[in-house]
Amino acid sequence: MEKVSLADAFASFDDHWEPRLAAELNGQAVKLAKVEGEFVWHHHDDADELFFVHSGELRIELRDRDDIELTAGEMVVVPRGVEHRPVADEESEILLFEPRETRNTGNVESDETREELNRID
Repeated sequence: MEKVSLADAFASFDDHWEPRLAAELNGQAVKLAKVEGEFVWHHHDDADELFFVHSGELRIELRDRDDIELTAGEMVVVPRGVEHRPVADEESEILLFEPRETRNTGNVESDETREELNRID
C-alpha cells in the first residue's frame, strides 16, 4: 500500500492524452492524464468509463445526446457502447477509472492508441 499524491503525480509528466497508471484494484485501473484539444471519437464495447476532473474543464461530446461539461471536482460515467469524444479547450488534469485492460481509444486504432501505460512512480 502506497499513497499517491495527485499533485505530485500530475507534476511528474507533461504530455497530453498519455494516460499513466496510478493504482490498480480488483481488476480496475486508476489512470491519470493531462488533456488538451480533441481526442478521437470512440466507444468501449465491454467497459464503462469514469471521468473525474482534477483541474480544468472537460467536455464529453456524445453523438446521440447533449454534451456533458465537467469542471474540477466533477465526474461522469460514460456507459459501455456509448460513442464519445473527450475535449479540453485548455489543459486539464483528469482521472480515469476503468478495467485495467481497457484501451484508451476503445474500438478505434489511431496515433493516440496506447496499449501499455507508464506507471506513476
